Amino acid sequence: FFNLMELPPRMCVIGCGPVGLEMAQSLQRFGCQVTCFEAQPQLLPKEDKDAAQVLKKSLENDGLVIKLGAKIKRVEWTGDVSSPSYCAPWNKYRVVLDVDGQEEVHECEAILNATGRTPNVFGIGLEEAGVDYDNKRGVLIDEYFKTTNPDVYSCGDCSTAYKFTHSADFQARLAIRNMFLGDNNRLSQLLIPWATYTEPEVGHVGLYEYELEERGIQYETYKRDFVDVDRCKCDGVTEGFVKISVKKGTDEILGATVVGPNAGDLISELTVCIQSNIGAAQLAGIIHPYPTTAEAIRQCAAQYNKNIRTPAVNRALEILLQK
Repeated sequence: FFNLMELPPRMCVIGCGPVGLEMAQSLQRFGCQVTCFEAQPQLLPKEDKDAAQVLKKSLENDGLVIKLGAKIKRVEWTGDVSSPSYCAPWNKYRVVLDVDGQEEVHECEAILNATGRTPNVFGIGLEEAGVDYDNKRGVLIDEYFKTTNPDVYSCGDCSTAYKFTHSADFQARLAIRNMFLGDNNRLSQLLIPWATYTEPEVGHVGLYEYELEERGIQYETYKRDFVDVDRCKCDGVTEGFVKISVKKGTDEILGATVVGPNAGDLISELTVCIQSNIGAAQLAGIIHPYPTTAEAIRQCAAQYNKNIRTPAVNRALEILLQK
């Protein structure tokens, strides 16, 4: 992608994860016609389904062609097959799909394989150092960032599934303390938020609703659409939302998703809440400047308060109001 010297007329992107979609939207807005292929029935397959739907609508409005549930049979390369082309004259690619037993062909001048990354830890002498690794996970570490050589620690993209700069930063902080100060900081104790930098952005922290269901955790989810937030009305924002999931019967925040402008910034407030055990009830009572998009977070959390409006409480309020 970053080797391109000219804008290709057409590009096919295989994989609708964060990296694939960020690159795809960029190229589409530069003037390239982009087609995206995803094997799963949802783009951003690990993301909140409502968030994925909002993003899909936005991408299609940009002109992207998105093929979900795509079964790719093969990719054909014509032209100078000795090397890829990064400028005109372009090579030609043909992405062949299997659609109900019939072949569907999509042609392009450039292709991006965005189906995932594997750590590049081969051929650097890890075997000689007694450090085990495999082709998928990279360097093998325990909960304390220690490798199979007790004198060697590892963290970040080459060792964990959380391939983010901010995640690697804080993993390194813990690993260094474990190495030199004798601490016992664990990888699992990190609460790691993340964002997809498309337009709109998608930010998330904690557990998704489907993960809560898989773990058998009862929960309630509250949602505040940006279209109903005064600042967003002024800014012309019509899509996006804040979604907060709490443990049923409590205000403990278990996960949150934000979709919209600056979602990557907004998710930090909810990260602080989870990290510091600030519940939805307390969050709802925190004054936010008006009018701001962040006010949607407080308004979303305030929906928790409906749970305390029992018949007895309602009757007491009626009596007080009558007096």
